[in-house]
Amino acid sequence: MKLRSGHRWSGDSSSMATSDEARVASSIEGENYANELRVNGMMPKPKINPISSGDGDGDKQQRQLSDRSILMITHFNVFLYALFFWIQNGIMPFLTKKLGVNTVMYGYLQTTFATVQLLGGPVFGRFGDIYGSKYALMLAFSSATMTYGILALANSVEVLFLSRIFSVFLHVMQGGLMIVTDLSDSSNRADSIAKLGVSYGLGFTVGPSIGGLIASHYSEQTAAFISFLGSLGSIVMIFFTFPTKTKQHDAPLSEAEAISNRSVFSMFEILSLLKKPGAPLLLMIKLITGLPAGIFQSMFAVVAMEKFQLTPATNGYIMSYVGIVGLIMQGFGVGFLNKRFGEQTMIKIGIFITMCAYLMLCYVENIWQLAIVLFPLVVGMTIKTVIISSSLTKTVSDADTGTMLGMNMAVNSLIRSFSPTVGGILISYYGWIVMGYFGFICCALTAVYLWLHRR
Repeated sequence: MKLRSGHRWSGDSSSMATSDEARVASSIEGENYANELRVNGMMPKPKINPISSGDGDGDKQQRQLSDRSILMITHFNVFLYALFFWIQNGIMPFLTKKLGVNTVMYGYLQTTFATVQLLGGPVFGRFGDIYGSKYALMLAFSSATMTYGILALANSVEVLFLSRIFSVFLHVMQGGLMIVTDLSDSSNRADSIAKLGVSYGLGFTVGPSIGGLIASHYSEQTAAFISFLGSLGSIVMIFFTFPTKTKQHDAPLSEAEAISNRSVFSMFEILSLLKKPGAPLLLMIKLITGLPAGIFQSMFAVVAMEKFQLTPATNGYIMSYVGIVGLIMQGFGVGFLNKRFGEQTMIKIGIFITMCAYLMLCYVENIWQLAIVLFPLVVGMTIKTVIISSSLTKTVSDADTGTMLGMNMAVNSLIRSFSPTVGGILISYYGWIVMGYFGFICCALTAVYLWLHRR
């Protein structure tokens, strides 16, 4: 076969300024020539990757494999986060006591932590929406590293407070929820969120015990230093194994919108999500029904000692029992029930179960009755928490799910910031039984509102 000679460039400037039609014709001619060479065996055929072929089947399989790997890494890092968080959190009362912190100052320390978390949650979510889940998780673990590292060096009350300030972006669980939301469709999102809670629950179950062992054999600062090293390891793991972004769809933006949306600290963009249909109601339900839960959780240790005379060992058994019930519900119960009833009905079921449990709590007289009441209370709280989180992500576009989850976490932090104070005042005036009546009233009012407005 005769090879064709190459094209010659004409010296005339007018011939160089060829028309679009001429360039297209030249391109087609070149492609036809290349095909001639391939037919005659003088040029290899281009390799076609079946995974990225136009049929989309291989692409889908590769995406599913990649998503599973990302989810496994996410679950593992959420477990590590919970493990290290509860290692250092478990030794906090002992460390503060060693440094001469009284009960009032300890309460201020907890309030400081809740307040900075409240401020950081929405900003962290927006950071993840803009820069991607990889850098969001690295930011969260960097915050953890700073918090635990400073705690390991704590030798005064001032340093303790400084360590809490750096926890402003300690939102690994929120980052995990953002990733799970990105990689799950709306039909199984609640189940995916619940299963992430299992990974957190496992870390929560073993963390305090490991922290106690480290502190008893070495020191409280050593336990905090172990948490520091573990969080540093998670940063390295995420850097080398995680994709930059996990969002399935990137909504097209105009140039002006893109510039505006680059601002992480834009309160206008963050607060504008409160105007989304359904979001204000869900957040209000979470706040009203979550306040008695926050009071119960913050005051349970005091009630356990004063009312039921629990020893540390018995209190540990009760906490383990609560953890196991929560793990079972998140691992199996929520997904199973949600497929049968749907999220709207599930929220009502969760509120109703919780309301009944609070009413039963008013008549508890001994530890065995308390154990019975804790079962429906944990079941109802778990259902409500998981389903509200899932429903909130569906009120906004895929581009804003992280910020909305930040608003969700901010409500949790808001509850934690004042529930110990409110709980202490209520119990001092009316006794521990007020927790049951207060919870029943809050849940009953919410249920009546939903029923009257057919929500």
